[in-house]
Amino acid sequence: MIYPTRRAVLLMVLGAVVALAVAALFAARWYLALAWPIGLAMLIALDAWRTRGPLAIEVALPASAYVGEVREAELALRIGSGPARAEVALARSLLITQADDGRMTIPLAGGTGTAKHALTMLRRGRALFDRLWLRWSGPLGLVWRQRELPRGDSLHILPDLRPTHRHGIRLFERYAAEGALKQLLRGEGSDFDALVEFRAGMDRRSIDWKSSARATKLLARQYHGEKNNQIVFALDCGRQMAEPVGGIARLDRVISAALLTGWLALRFGDRVALHAFDSKPRLTSGLVSGAGAFAELQRLAASIDYGDDETNYTYALTELNARLSRRSLVILFTEVTDRISARFLLTSIRLLIRKHLVLVVMLRDDELAGFAEADPVDADDVTRAITAASLLKERQEVVAKLRQLGIDVLETPFGDVAPQIAEAYLRIKRRDRL
Repeated sequence: MIYPTRRAVLLMVLGAVVALAVAALFAARWYLALAWPIGLAMLIALDAWRTRGPLAIEVALPASAYVGEVREAELALRIGSGPARAEVALARSLLITQADDGRMTIPLAGGTGTAKHALTMLRRGRALFDRLWLRWSGPLGLVWRQRELPRGDSLHILPDLRPTHRHGIRLFERYAAEGALKQLLRGEGSDFDALVEFRAGMDRRSIDWKSSARATKLLARQYHGEKNNQIVFALDCGRQMAEPVGGIARLDRVISAALLTGWLALRFGDRVALHAFDSKPRLTSGLVSGAGAFAELQRLAASIDYGDDETNYTYALTELNARLSRRSLVILFTEVTDRISARFLLTSIRLLIRKHLVLVVMLRDDELAGFAEADPVDADDVTRAITAASLLKERQEVVAKLRQLGIDVLETPFGDVAPQIAEAYLRIKRRDRL
């Protein structure tokens, strides 16, 4: 596709003015007015001819990226006609935000050049770049030659594992089996470990009097923390969780946090499962165990889709309760913004807490709090502040009722959700609440 540049259009307009002036001043020689447009047309044709030449472009995308991460695409371009610069536009994807709306200008030396283009990952999935637009001008700057090139480039956007990389090793080393966790759990766990000789400083209640009588010396029971506990991450993937907080969907925030805690749980010998739901259960995995199962856990988390339905707590939590045959730690990630959904949540969660330990996690909405605390300037600000304050009040009422039922509720900023949930899990494990 070839079309004139802005310079060519301005020259055409100027030529029309000159032609009119020549025709008015020299009516007998009106044909001289045709010199400008004919000459300009010849220059445009020459410029268009000189834009021809072989074309090659390579787009190097990262094989995968984490949601919320900023990565760069590298473009290498070669145009046989040797222009000084070229403009490139990548196809848009709903999963990615591109710098400058996907457009970039690549300076060329001898028709060859490279450039880097920033991509911000918004949502999980497979981002497809099915086409690319490229244009360059001739040496006179009078003509654009534009090409639309079909492409098959794709980029897989995965759950964010950066919190796991950043905090996982540190937390594991702090509570490792040969470190603090074993020392803290020794004598406080529920599983019998061994009979040891009673020493000063040990709890007298751990003395086994019958064994001591047979051995004619004081023997004490030593316990260790129970392994093989069941940890279930119940992920609300309904409409509320698809809304962004800090630019990233709430669901992606909590999936990253669940993966960090899941990595730790697998390392400590516990079994982990995922249960995702909105209007009905969407994913119910089996329990996996062992450090090598983390890849499977990551794959399952990546398959959780964003829902646009209202959350049905009754259906989802009732089915989850029916599937769990032994006491488990259920970490429920959700968001409640109205009294109706809160009523269903409270009703359904009462069934879970009869047998299981439940931890409810909600992300703190700093933007909503900012609306409620901002000084109003006009009527819209007043309306916005009243609405935000009402939503926050309803949310706090739900949190208070959950805590009255004896349920642990963790409200945390989105930036700290991963380490805080991991710490909460380790506290539960250390105190042997399962």
